Amino acid sequence: MTSDAPRTYRSELRARQAQETRGRIIASSARLFAGQGYQATTIAAIGREAGVSAETVKTTASKAALLIAAFEVTFSGSEAAETLTDTEVAAGIIDLPDEVFLNAVLTQITTANARGHALWTVLLGAALSDPVVDEALRGILERRRADYRLLVSELVRRGLTPPIDEPDAVADALSFLLSPESYQQLVAQSGWTPERYDAWLRAAVAAELTPRG
Repeated sequence: MTSDAPRTYRSELRARQAQETRGRIIASSARLFAGQGYQATTIAAIGREAGVSAETVKTTASKAALLIAAFEVTFSGSEAAETLTDTEVAAGIIDLPDEVFLNAVLTQITTANARGHALWTVLLGAALSDPVVDEALRGILERRRADYRLLVSELVRRGLTPPIDEPDAVADALSFLLSPESYQQLVAQSGWTPERYDAWLRAAVAAELTPRG
């Protein structure tokens, strides 16, 4: 009687190697897309950067899918997550006590914006000409809006902000304030220090969560 153990081991090894290769390709894609944009980045260049053939890159994912994955992994640490709470960025935040909850949320998102703002700009540009990227962008924006609606509900539930008359409008405002676009414009383009950006952002968020009399 033969054992299935060697076959299982080889199968697991191949799966692990494929996952490692995919990770290298996505990381290489992220560096190239952020550095030289979507149009100028080729499959061949991604392969050279990752140390694999162009064919290996093609069998891993399309160029559009690589851009999408590169942004998601760079920003949140996870691909294709349904909500931000399912990503590495938000791991454990929902279980934090009230006194540190909002501070942790803001810290994690601003850190993610610092990592992902350049790729976000590339994603926005690519969506203008690539329908696959455009569809993915629409999904990302819809999930982002839903995440901020959940955040507003959670803040109210915890008593960290009074009941809000227009929670959807506040969620939309937070989505804008905490977006990669705000980091890109104020830090990357306008030259604000990360510390100044962080102080501004926290004040703006606090203002949005304060009822208007």
